[in-house]
Amino acid sequence: MDRLGDIALFLRVLDQGSITAAARSLDLSVAVASQRLRRLERELGVRLLHRTTRRLHPTAEGQALAERGRVLVQDLEALADGLRESAQTVAGTLRMTLSASFGLQYVSPLLADFQARHPRVRVSTHLSDDLVDLVKDGFDLAIRIGPLDDSRLVARRIASNRRVLVASPDYLRRHGVPRDPDELAAHPGILLVGRDGRQDLWSLTTPEGGLLRVRMESRFESNFGELLRDAALAGQGVALHSLWHVAEDLRAGRLKVLLPEWSPPASQISAVTPVRSQQPPRVRAFVDHLIERLGPVPPWEQLDIADYVAE
Repeated sequence: MDRLGDIALFLRVLDQGSITAAARSLDLSVAVASQRLRRLERELGVRLLHRTTRRLHPTAEGQALAERGRVLVQDLEALADGLRESAQTVAGTLRMTLSASFGLQYVSPLLADFQARHPRVRVSTHLSDDLVDLVKDGFDLAIRIGPLDDSRLVARRIASNRRVLVASPDYLRRHGVPRDPDELAAHPGILLVGRDGRQDLWSLTTPEGGLLRVRMESRFESNFGELLRDAALAGQGVALHSLWHVAEDLRAGRLKVLLPEWSPPASQISAVTPVRSQQPPRVRAFVDHLIERLGPVPPWEQLDIADYVAE
């Protein structure tokens, strides 16, 4: 940055015709300006100016620096102006990473409206169920589902993440409805293989408020929620899903809820951002938009699970 500043000073000298005039325009002393020019020449190893009694003229090397350096300085000034503006207005590139399934179902339909409201925002989305490092990979925002354990992040709650055990009516006709956790363990599970490994140990809350773990065998596993949902719809076993993921399938009768009195513990859906002293307005605007559009009671939370329990 010092070198670019010195180049900017050199260009000002050429434009103003003297070190004195350039120093005055930049609110510098002549001594400091002269010292910085000598430093620039020393670092580059060339002489940049011919000094005459009336005016300074660039050497051949100085002329080359002026031609290329002016572009660099102008680009830097434009970048700085853009950054200052983006810190005050809803503008710039919003880079976010999203749970693939949640992003497709609930966030993607809101993006066009957000950009219509804020036409100076460019959106770049990354769909993945992997835990992406926001700081390392340069993301402004992530929508995370489940517990948060990264102290470098600031979280804002979007909604509850209730979870349910589900199976298709066809599967239940063929294999029966499990009535308790012991019977559940006898059914094939449809298992997520995520960042924490193979999730074959399902946690359930007891009617008394305790916690019980059930080991599930499986005939189908995947790291992608859509495939697990498709397997449940195809009657391949019992699945543990977030309510938001299967709410429409429950409403349509394609899936049924099992063991509602033994429901898996809920977590939450959060918008998380890196810890920063100043969060870009585009990030705050998008999270506000998401919360506003999903509403105080998101669509999946408007469903009464009791209406969709397998008999």
